[in-house]
Amino acid sequence: MYVDAHSVQMVEVLSVKLHCTVASRFAHTVMTSTALNKANSSQEIFFEVDLPKTAFITNFSMEIEGQIYVGVVNEKEQAKKQYEKAVSSGRTAGLVKASGRKMEKFSVSVNIAAKSNVTFILTYEELLQRKFGKYEILTRINPKQLVQNFQIVADIYEPQGIAFVDAHATFLTNELLPLVEKTVTDNKAHISFSPTLDQQRKCPECDGSLINGDFIIKYDVKRASSLGDIQIVNGYFVHFFAPPDLPRIRKNVVFVIDRSGSMAGPKMIQTRVAMESILSDVHPDDYFGIILFDRSIEPWKQSLTKATEENVDEAIKFVRQIYPRGTTNINDSVMKAIHMLQDDRRNKKLPERSVDMIILLTDGMPNEGESNLQRIQQNVCEAIGGNMTLFCLGFGDDVDYSFLDVMAKQNNGVARRIYEASDATLQLQGFYDEVASPLLSAVDLRYPDNAVDSLTPHHFSQLFNGSEIVVAGRLSENDMDNFLVEVFANGASVTDWDVIYPEKDYIFGDFTERLWAYLTIQQLLETRFEQMEEKSNATAKALEMSLKYSFVTPLTSMVVTKPETEEGPSGPLIADKLTEGRTAGEAGRRTQLSWYDLSIASHCVFVVVDGDPHFMIELPEREDALCFNINESPGTIFNLVKDPSIGLLVNGQTIGDKMVAPDGKVNTYFGRLGVVHHSLGVRLEVTTEYINLHSDSTIHSISTFSPNPSVDLLLTKDRSVKVTLRDSVKFVILLHKVWKMHPYHQDYLGFYTLDSHLLSPSVHGLLGQFYHGIEFEVGDLRPGEVPEKPDATMYVKGHQLNVTRGWQRDFRKDLKRGKNVPCWFIHSNGTGLIDGSAEDYIVSGLFKTV
Repeated sequence: MYVDAHSVQMVEVLSVKLHCTVASRFAHTVMTSTALNKANSSQEIFFEVDLPKTAFITNFSMEIEGQIYVGVVNEKEQAKKQYEKAVSSGRTAGLVKASGRKMEKFSVSVNIAAKSNVTFILTYEELLQRKFGKYEILTRINPKQLVQNFQIVADIYEPQGIAFVDAHATFLTNELLPLVEKTVTDNKAHISFSPTLDQQRKCPECDGSLINGDFIIKYDVKRASSLGDIQIVNGYFVHFFAPPDLPRIRKNVVFVIDRSGSMAGPKMIQTRVAMESILSDVHPDDYFGIILFDRSIEPWKQSLTKATEENVDEAIKFVRQIYPRGTTNINDSVMKAIHMLQDDRRNKKLPERSVDMIILLTDGMPNEGESNLQRIQQNVCEAIGGNMTLFCLGFGDDVDYSFLDVMAKQNNGVARRIYEASDATLQLQGFYDEVASPLLSAVDLRYPDNAVDSLTPHHFSQLFNGSEIVVAGRLSENDMDNFLVEVFANGASVTDWDVIYPEKDYIFGDFTERLWAYLTIQQLLETRFEQMEEKSNATAKALEMSLKYSFVTPLTSMVVTKPETEEGPSGPLIADKLTEGRTAGEAGRRTQLSWYDLSIASHCVFVVVDGDPHFMIELPEREDALCFNINESPGTIFNLVKDPSIGLLVNGQTIGDKMVAPDGKVNTYFGRLGVVHHSLGVRLEVTTEYINLHSDSTIHSISTFSPNPSVDLLLTKDRSVKVTLRDSVKFVILLHKVWKMHPYHQDYLGFYTLDSHLLSPSVHGLLGQFYHGIEFEVGDLRPGEVPEKPDATMYVKGHQLNVTRGWQRDFRKDLKRGKNVPCWFIHSNGTGLIDGSAEDYIVSGLFKTV
């Protein structure tokens, strides 16, 4: 919980209590917080809770001056009009938005009268998932002030027995550590953490609180007595299957790695490092393959290879040479992996008792080959035919995660988002570790037809070491003598089960029924991605169950009617459930429109100059780019474009930094551009401070500019101007603003050409000479001075040049950050690439040709 910074002295958080009750892995968490408005006037009080992404909110209520306002779960469409009304009236609406990788944030605010209290109560439920041999209860706490009554309590009841319990927090100091109290008996555990006001302080005289971070409880259950257990409560059962001490089975894995241009920079570096570690960890009995893809498909070898030390070393050398280029062909790359596994199976090159899997890593959308997402999913699903598992890793926020998620689930796998951060390498390794050790394949759990109905999914492609299979269902009769359960996996069967009736004193109500409903809704939500008729039925059933059990799912919203204020009625609070496909910030934003249309015909060459100054030639047909810098003293004027056949001229004047930086480097940029079109009688001057149009012997500033039939200027947010010359080319000029107090740098311009193919074959200039393309070849790839920037030999215009693979920033779509574009960098002011030398393009004035 937190309050607005301006009113923090007038709002006191009286209590924060989090109570988590776990019965057989099903966690029921209640967060309660009370705050007092100490001010003499009403003010807004905010309540925030971070909850796991896998959890469903089941209740939210507020108590204000003895009146309780309870949330009601409605169909999302039914709540939509209330939500839009709340937002359009400027009222604060309740929000659930992404909050890091594992959590999402529930946030509401309410206006509280002077000297009054408000109590917030939020309840959510989740089924704890077993990973690496343990369950985890994650609670994120940040009250942002000292709290009189602060308490975290967890009660765990596991009828199988508790093997171990560990509790720790990221904010624990040596002084706070003894306050984590833990009591563990055979099948029950009680954990509590209740620091006093003084114990919460950062220092004896401080008002700041130490309590800020994650409180984490990890535990596992005893599994030695049997191969699993079935728990029955109130006509519902739940079956947990995670047999101990099973030997691992061999796996055959193909890594399919995106090396398209969008992977340039840290993503490519982290992928290479992660692959080195992953390959080193592949079990010597396993078989593996590697496929790299951009527009083309490049397998390391045409067949899978056993993970001997020699083969792994050779593969590591191969992945060290990956560099980004080109576009993204997901369809053909995955199909190649499927065919590789199928061919090796057919030719008996792989162990008979082994599992086949594909791990796809990509950061973008398919834009080469088959680009229709549904057709790609259909192609992959039909080719796999249920005979192998596909895991999809989406790197970064630009990837279409829902596309990968559906494709993985259609093929017995899962998708995972890899966040762009310094630990991306660890994220990739962590996912591989989860699936590295399969114990069983083709796991089929069978129950007597006359004894159960409404089963949750009970067919699983694999069971991995450290995980667990959970199946729940409804009992149609109470005669448990005939309740025979069989598990078939890899041709073996298991029938040794313990049937347990949990003690009613230690469970919360109908937890098995709610666990069954939770799993069923999860299954139905996944079924929505299948055939249209099944999708419609699954959606209707999931909605019905979400409403019946008061779960806030992607199909429902929780609506809380807020109390009236002095200004009149308030809008309702609305809480929605995020899906993983919606990234941070998407819940509350509209689709952002580009400032201008920068679409380019596929046959065009896109030429730009921006930055220090960086010249870049993008060649869409080759899916490659060339780049070079020009280093000259500030004040130099260069001819960028000259087309004498239509009388077009574009010149640019460089500016320097305000002063030389301590490292002695002198940076130059374009700070002034001149555009002349003699046939149209147009002369345009653009600087970082103003835009002047000279026509008919008159100078028009942009603010007083009257329409001219020969030229159209579109100014957007004072950050870009699109120049359209009648029946001719278009230019876009970007203004990069720098903090005015920066000791060295200053504002500068970027120049982007659209429709360059409309210019005549005689066009020239530093940019113009490339408007109609350029022929070159690159070979002899070799390590460069920097590992991620290899050198190569380029043959262009009769020259043999040493070039370096790097990247430049393209600011077309994102003016602030830009996007890395991989390119071949030509050294020495572009010598050998440009005609003549850079000095040949220097002119005497902004509107001069010489």
